[in-house]
Amino acid sequence: MDSASNLRRRRTGLASIEVTVPARLHLGFLDLEGGLGRRFGSIGLALEGIETRLAATPAAAITARGPSAERAAAFARKIAQDLGLSGGAEIVVREAIPEHAGLGSGTQMGLAAGTALARLYGYDVPARTIAMMLGRGERSGIGIGAFEQGGVLVDGGRRTDAGGEPAPIVSRMEFPDDWRVLLIFDEAARGLHGEAETDAFRKLPAFPASLAAHLCRLVLMAALPALAERNLAAFGAAMSEIQDIVGDHFAPVQGGRYASPKVAACLSWLKAEGVSGLGQSSWGPTGFAFADAAKAEALLEAARRKWAGDDQLRFMICRGRNQGGRIAEGLPAAAANDARRR
Repeated sequence: MDSASNLRRRRTGLASIEVTVPARLHLGFLDLEGGLGRRFGSIGLALEGIETRLAATPAAAITARGPSAERAAAFARKIAQDLGLSGGAEIVVREAIPEHAGLGSGTQMGLAAGTALARLYGYDVPARTIAMMLGRGERSGIGIGAFEQGGVLVDGGRRTDAGGEPAPIVSRMEFPDDWRVLLIFDEAARGLHGEAETDAFRKLPAFPASLAAHLCRLVLMAALPALAERNLAAFGAAMSEIQDIVGDHFAPVQGGRYASPKVAACLSWLKAEGVSGLGQSSWGPTGFAFADAAKAEALLEAARRKWAGDDQLRFMICRGRNQGGRIAEGLPAAAANDARRR
């Protein structure tokens, strides 16, 4: 893997660059026990319709404006330091994934800002290397995989004897075009993050190896075959069981199977409506449910009616995203100057 010490500038810099990175659902850890030499392991999905999008142009110093601008600038400064850049960038964040909602906002902003700055100055730095530079992907590789290729992703966990390398993506499959994800947002809640997240992992009880084995079996022998066969009911049943097991393990540090009582009530209602594939993404509070397109639309309308008086709950339908992030490059800097002179 490339590191900051051996990366070389591979082409001339650019006049501008725009990077778009999709949000992701983290659908559950697979092996929190780690007895086989790898820990965590994850299954997740890239989402269409929620994204971080930013543009960068060369400047004397690094500045940023727009939603989550301070975060973008901090990530860009770290990449500039690691690459030894003498110049900076003006970063305009046009859209940002909601922070601390369980949708991967930190990793995705880091990948967007880091990629933009590196490409702006002629470096093609792999997403995994950018994540390592920024200390992202320490437990899950799903966000990196969402940026690289999209789809339904499984990562193989981080080696317990390794340094900072993110978990490798070991499976990538298409999310069916006629399936949808109903998202449930609690605008008043925030998922655990930062030091609170690190502390929560320290406080968790030991995870039984037998449960880790069962989770891996659910993914390999139930969820992924159902996805290949486009069997939504079987896929949803497997995802619900994974979520129940993982959610109950994290309950002592997040206050229950789900972080938000309001999201929990919505998920309970959806279960009573016969919906499968229910859960919480990462630390939440965002909840999700899988359904076909027609069912999802009906559930969306019903949910909006049922919780019409609650201004903290918001509902949204997303497709899965079967492509990675987008990178749009402007003219090389020298060519742009020539064009302006003409």
